[in-house]
Amino acid sequence: MYPEELCTPMRADLTDAGFEEMRTAEEVDEILGKGEGTVMVMINSVCGCAAGNARPAAKAAAQHSKLPNKLTTVFAGQDKDAVAKVREYALPYPPSSPSIVLFKDGEVAHFIERHHIEGRPAQMIADNLMDAFDRFC
Repeated sequence: MYPEELCTPMRADLTDAGFEEMRTAEEVDEILGKGEGTVMVMINSVCGCAAGNARPAAKAAAQHSKLPNKLTTVFAGQDKDAVAKVREYALPYPPSSPSIVLFKDGEVAHFIERHHIEGRPAQMIADNLMDAFDRFC
């Protein structure tokens, strides 16, 4: 587990942009368990590709004209139970952090895994997300 002091600014990077934080499995179930509408989950991380690529992409995509009903986040290496619960909902995709999952009516509609984030510019990832929003939201 990473120290909270280290993660606080990384959490705030998304929550300050309007993402709702889910810190427990129960909070994840409250949002994803309904199986209604569209929900984007940014699985946040302390790694460099989260800071340089994933979070900037998620924030840029959150400015798109068409958005999911909810923008949410969990933090890998911190919110262990919440992350595990999101990963249950995201099966059959393997654990990946950072990653970005778009759910539609309780099912995975779009998944951007870590290997799709590493080495790619944030705008390319944001464009990918916005295309998914146009299709599924």
